[in-house]
Amino acid sequence: MSDLRQRAQDLKLYGLLARWQDIAGEPWVAELLDWEEKERSRRGLERRLRHARLGTFKPLADFDWTWPKKIDRAQIEDLLRLEWLTSANNVVLVGPNGIGKTLIAKNLAHQAVLAGATARFLTASQLLNSLAELDSSAGLQRKLTLYARPQLLVLDELGYLSYDTRHADLLFEVISRRYERRPTIVTTNKPFAEWGEVFPNATCVVTIVDRLVHRCEVVTLEGDSYRLKESKEVARQRAQKRAARRKRKTRP
Repeated sequence: MSDLRQRAQDLKLYGLLARWQDIAGEPWVAELLDWEEKERSRRGLERRLRHARLGTFKPLADFDWTWPKKIDRAQIEDLLRLEWLTSANNVVLVGPNGIGKTLIAKNLAHQAVLAGATARFLTASQLLNSLAELDSSAGLQRKLTLYARPQLLVLDELGYLSYDTRHADLLFEVISRRYERRPTIVTTNKPFAEWGEVFPNATCVVTIVDRLVHRCEVVTLEGDSYRLKESKEVARQRAQKRAARRKRKTRP
């Protein structure tokens, strides 16, 4: 009975608790609590997935581990256990375009959401431009709080575009607010030594990297673009179909 009452308190079912002495022994109480817990869990998961904005992505079960020339599968599978999430360690995925960085980042974020965490996925340009376009100090602070709040923040495609000093300062603000409190996943096509090219003339780049990698798991991938491989395969299949149609037309 004490366990059932505690569950009712956790669910904040105050009407039920007010009449607890009358209904505590009823067989339907435990079933009612089960229904309420399962429904809240389902709705909570739907809400977290909606707010995460992960979009569509392939599960890691469909990932071609043989395609990258360099990838530590054991490291990635270990990250799926989410120990880095609870210890607020960052994850940085470094590698060329089309190698699978975004796919891995989305799968890690999805696993975190399934485990009960809140998450937010967006590209680096989306984050930095949404902050830079704000004119008022109050609006900027609200937006910075929005990006600091999720238990996991995923910044995709850092390094594909270059930014000015103000953008660098804004990224520093986001990383600093999350530093040693909540983890951040970053995907980038540039090694840390080249981040100065992403933020030319910005003096805070070294500090951004320092705070990001202080407690961090760096995943390095090497190889050719898998998207380019798929595109070439589709083009080859189309060429074969066109050749087959021409051959049928030329038959007597």
